Amino acid sequence: MILSRTKAVEDPKKKTNTSTQDKSKKKTNELEDFIIQRDYTGAIAFLEFSRENGTAIQDLELWLAFAAFHAGDYQRASDVYEDLLQKDSRNSQIYIYLACCYFMLGKYDEAEHTALKGPKSSLQTRVLFHVSHKQNDEEKFSNLHRQLQDTIQDQMCLASMNYMKNQYQEALDIYKRYLIENRDYLALNVYVALCYYKLDYYDISQELLEGYFKKYPESATAINIQACNQYRLHNGKKADNDLKQFLNKIDTSFNYAKELFRHNMVVFENGEGALQVLTQLIDVIPEARFNLVIYYLKQDQIEQAYNLMKDIEPSQSIEYILQGVVNAAYGQEHNSVFYFYAHEHIKKAESYFQTIGSSANECDTIPGRQSMAACHFLHKRFYDVLVYLTSIKTYFSNDDIFNFNYAQAKAHEEKWAEAEEAFLLINNEKIKNDHIYLTWLARCYIYNNKARLAWELYIKLEQSNESFSLLQLIANDCYKHGCFFYAARAFDILERVDPSSVYWEGKLGACAGTFQQIVAGKESRDTLRDILALLRNTKHPQGDQMIKVMRSWARTNNISV
Repeated sequence: MILSRTKAVEDPKKKTNTSTQDKSKKKTNELEDFIIQRDYTGAIAFLEFSRENGTAIQDLELWLAFAAFHAGDYQRASDVYEDLLQKDSRNSQIYIYLACCYFMLGKYDEAEHTALKGPKSSLQTRVLFHVSHKQNDEEKFSNLHRQLQDTIQDQMCLASMNYMKNQYQEALDIYKRYLIENRDYLALNVYVALCYYKLDYYDISQELLEGYFKKYPESATAINIQACNQYRLHNGKKADNDLKQFLNKIDTSFNYAKELFRHNMVVFENGEGALQVLTQLIDVIPEARFNLVIYYLKQDQIEQAYNLMKDIEPSQSIEYILQGVVNAAYGQEHNSVFYFYAHEHIKKAESYFQTIGSSANECDTIPGRQSMAACHFLHKRFYDVLVYLTSIKTYFSNDDIFNFNYAQAKAHEEKWAEAEEAFLLINNEKIKNDHIYLTWLARCYIYNNKARLAWELYIKLEQSNESFSLLQLIANDCYKHGCFFYAARAFDILERVDPSSVYWEGKLGACAGTFQQIVAGKESRDTLRDILALLRNTKHPQGDQMIKVMRSWARTNNISV
């Protein structure tokens, strides 16, 4: 059959309609490409351009709200949904979408009210389920919990709720079950990685992310978890670089997780910019309040830390632990002025620490053991402190605060050599200049027969306000331990500052003890000159008599004094 080489005459109207439909279909396909690639910023730009040019795209406004929501611009998405409802409220499903936006904006009452206007559906149940959790309405929460079904959407909702309630193992069990059944659900790898991160299995978390990165190398959520793993496994600098490199590569209009990234970079940079960033995020990211409290504690701004926590009724482990630390610090700071008031805060701290340390979920975790150690420390049960701290010591070999607490516990138990070793591991200059550190280290030196090093600590502090109390410690402890020469030197200075009979008698006894050690060959004979000089500093009959005895012995033994 030979086909005609001339074209048939086409109906112009039909051609126009077909062309319009083809263009619309093509534009819809382009939009779907953006969505499939999860380029929501690109989708928003494409939709805005299409709207401005009058290009017909079915449900353009709904797609625009969808893209804005997934890009993290919840306010913009809610504005679009609100406009759509004003134009035509018959599409009641939009109420559910708008409720999701309100929830993400922290408007929980509005979210509940709006969701109830929509049709009954599993999505409505999930929204209300999360809202009831935020409102702390246990009755509603339990009722909605029972309405969740065995569908992947509802089970993912339940897993996320377990995660938010710190029930990480329960969340992990759900995620792993669906991941085993559906290997193509790659995003579940990220959720599983997040649970492992929360359970302190940073290596496993990192391994799961590596597989996900092969498909989605620029996932904001995955990169954030990876940075947190780097922070835990290595250091804050490496974690900070990971986030900065990602932010430098992405479009400036990127909104998703920006606040979370800003928050985490403050943590990675050891609190730099905390007052500028964290104060703005207290009501946005729950951890922002806690990290701001930690920042204040590190700066010794106990009052500010206490004010941030005083109205928090703890429900999570981190809240109990921070309440314990803040109340302990606050109580100790006010102990000398308001004893009974301070004592109440110390008792609260003990209770908070014990709650975490003895809980079934936390007792075998590192924070749980730290909490129990802190509880025993406040009770002055240092043997028990060491039981818990020793069990986690390998994880904190370079942690100055851990070593400080560990060393104090060892010293209280008179494990002087081990205490000295732990004290000397500390590099933080602030701790090394702390009076508690100096007095305990001096005591370790004395009981480890290194009294000269204790004396050198005093010499460095000689002009400070705390040197007198350190000198008293050296005088008394050296005397007790038989380091009589340095006890005599210390009592001599104390006597000159305060000519008390207590100090004179201490010096006299220490000089006699030193002389006995010289006679027994346990102390250098050259020390005799120093002892005689100390006795001459105070005119006292007993001292004069002792000087005569020493000189007589020196002449007999041909020692020049």
